[in-house]
Amino acid sequence: MGINFNDPKVKQVKEVYQSFWAINKFTAKLTKKNAESFGLSLQQLSILNTLFAFPQSTQQELVERLVSSKSTISIGIDKLVKMGLVERKFSAEDRREVKLQLTVKGEEVSRKSSKNAISYRTMLSALEKIPEEDIQSLLRIQKELLDRLIESSY
Repeated sequence: MGINFNDPKVKQVKEVYQSFWAINKFTAKLTKKNAESFGLSLQQLSILNTLFAFPQSTQQELVERLVSSKSTISIGIDKLVKMGLVERKFSAEDRREVKLQLTVKGEEVSRKSSKNAISYRTMLSALEKIPEEDIQSLLRIQKELLDRLIESSY
């Protein structure tokens, strides 16, 4: 049995998808422009900024935070290590675990990218026009939706 595209709930699903897609496309375009100004891909800048926010993360933690595949994150990390922006350190608690941390150069790039990020400034400008209560509702609903999507994935 196929999906009935005349069903109001299916139409609503389509609207939600289109909304997420449009916002994602717009913000990715702005962020990609910022990343390219530092000679990085969008994925590499995401890894860098996530490590800045969450120092000493493992590769698995990055996979979970960035909702990306292990291989994609691994390739991104390898390139960032070669660029001298990230380094691998063995965990003091568990020698089998490798922690990732930014180098001084990596921290500098992350700071500059955030300071100059047109995507952050644009989002900040947009969010300033929305009541705080609505922003908190948006975040809560998005988290709940993601949790339910993961829970019911096939």
